[in-house]
Amino acid sequence: MSFTVEERGNPNTLSYRLFFKNADGKYVSPFHDIPMYADESQNIFHMVVEVPRWTNAKMEIATKDPLNPIKQDVKKGNLRYVANVFPHKGYIWNYGAIPQTWEDPGHKDEDTDCCGDNDPIDVCEIGTKVCSRGEVIKVKVLGVLAMIDEGETDWKVIAINVEDPEAKDLNNIGDIQRLKPGYLEATVDWFRRYKVPDGKPENHFAFNGKFKDKEFAIETIKSTHGFWKALISQKTNSGGLNCKNTCVSAGDSPFCCSTDEAKAVIEGTTTCGTEDPIPCSVDKWFYYEKE
Repeated sequence: MSFTVEERGNPNTLSYRLFFKNADGKYVSPFHDIPMYADESQNIFHMVVEVPRWTNAKMEIATKDPLNPIKQDVKKGNLRYVANVFPHKGYIWNYGAIPQTWEDPGHKDEDTDCCGDNDPIDVCEIGTKVCSRGEVIKVKVLGVLAMIDEGETDWKVIAINVEDPEAKDLNNIGDIQRLKPGYLEATVDWFRRYKVPDGKPENHFAFNGKFKDKEFAIETIKSTHGFWKALISQKTNSGGLNCKNTCVSAGDSPFCCSTDEAKAVIEGTTTCGTEDPIPCSVDKWFYYEKE
């Protein structure tokens, strides 16, 4: 199963979008149409890469837009970039999401005592390769971190690309500690502090900031898949999310998006044009005393 992307609008501007197509050239939603599993028997999952490692643009699946393209987050009318909180440069992993998952804002998690953040579950891919924006890769799950972001549960799955040369040696969270010492601590530090330059407080974590193992992570992903299935089958309130899809819902479902409807969505955007320069301020370091 393979997927390609189609750029629309001008990169580094408010108009930029990244739409997805399957192997047949059919437009698909990366939120709803790409299967969660790449190989269910081996617990191998698909991951949609939103942000390549070392970059700063906060790109994300647009859960409230038709066909859910990847676009850059906006704050107060401006494109959002994460700050370089010393010593971190941009995102320190390939960052993205597992499709067909949803952290339900109506469900209070018994471990975190907080409701979901209304997004697909996030993934930090720790392999060697710097992936491309919009790339759909197959990952092996190693563990998970339970971040509490402004009172919401925001799970961070730790995984590695199955094609990475180190994948065979990494099978659980303890292997990362052994083979990549410092990476997990840096990950907690990054998530704890990345919003401070925006005037926000440090984030907090369930389990005292400790990572849970592979088995716990897989069960957490399966749980969010269950919430997504309730969402796509109209058994729960969509809460403003756009659930239109071209492959999952039956023709009589209001979420079924026809080929003509999908084409109209694309034609409603502008063709890909010249990219704008990224502001120089994005390269600035941010320093502060840790709490």
